[in-house]
Amino acid sequence: MNEARIDKWLWAARIFKTRSMAAAACKKGQVSMKGAQLKPSRTVKPGDVIEVRKPPVTYSFKVKQTIEKRVGAKLIPEILENVTPPEQYELLEMSRLSGFIGRARGTGRPTKKDRRSLEEFTTPEYLDDLLFDFDVEDEEGGEDD
Repeated sequence: MNEARIDKWLWAARIFKTRSMAAAACKKGQVSMKGAQLKPSRTVKPGDVIEVRKPPVTYSFKVKQTIEKRVGAKLIPEILENVTPPEQYELLEMSRLSGFIGRARGTGRPTKKDRRSLEEFTTPEYLDDLLFDFDVEDEEGGEDD
């Protein structure tokens, strides 16, 4: 077999848990090859480099072997080669350190403390230099006593 459907290959190579999740990712435009988004029915062949966007990281995989049946995890190195650049893993580590990207479902709204620490984390320091006070006069035009 020298070609396989992209949704089946993504599922068989254990990139997605189910084939329907792989097909949905293709439909959402999260799977691409050479900058072009792929439909679930698109075929791949050995040597193709596939990019899978799972925010905040875009993973890149080189197809070594095309399969359509799921295999054991030990056989995955024979199926694909992970060619994701190290910068993508740095993005992943930064998002883990921030703690707010992966907020657990069902925990509700952030507390006031969470919100303040998030604002402190996301507000660039150079904006502090741009903030300044305006001199505001009373409505009557006089100075404050």
